[in-house]
Amino acid sequence: MSESSGSGAAPATAGARDYRLLVPREWFRVDLMQDRWRRQLKTFVEKQADGRQVPAELTRNVWATLRNTAEAGLARGAMEFYLLTLSRNGGLPASLLVSLMPPGGTPADPEAFAAWIAAREGEDHGRREVGVVDLPAGRAVRVAGPTSLDLHVVLPGGTGYLTLSFSAPVLGMSGPMLRLCEAIAGSLRWVE
Repeated sequence: MSESSGSGAAPATAGARDYRLLVPREWFRVDLMQDRWRRQLKTFVEKQADGRQVPAELTRNVWATLRNTAEAGLARGAMEFYLLTLSRNGGLPASLLVSLMPPGGTPADPEAFAAWIAAREGEDHGRREVGVVDLPAGRAVRVAGPTSLDLHVVLPGGTGYLTLSFSAPVLGMSGPMLRLCEAIAGSLRWVE
């Protein structure tokens, strides 16, 4: 496992100025706070297709999907994007998007935030489980679906959330992949 330090973009909060997260070395890190993130992402996609008989159209589709995910994440406070491909055919990789969600648009209390998410999803998205869990870094709202796991961890001082958004479109979010994602989330620590 390699240790990743946050990008330093997290605001000064009571008792913490940044975060640390342990992510396996096999996960490719794209720093979304740097202008070169598109080039890093393109390099990842090209390396995944290199030496495999991956259709050019699939490579273009994976690139476009990952680029759009990163751009949408940036619009919502994303700082880091981690990618892992276990697919031999060059399909979409498992990923982790780390974002800072400042206070304002969501309830500060994790239980109220979980209830808000559950109400917002309603009957249409009943396949996702919403609850509150305790992580070593603090209370977190956990939203688990068939191919995704989102953990919204309360920032020290209750000044917002650090969101860890895991996605495993090929493997699904169960078994070893779920345990790996939960272990990564459990490694989150605040840096004072």
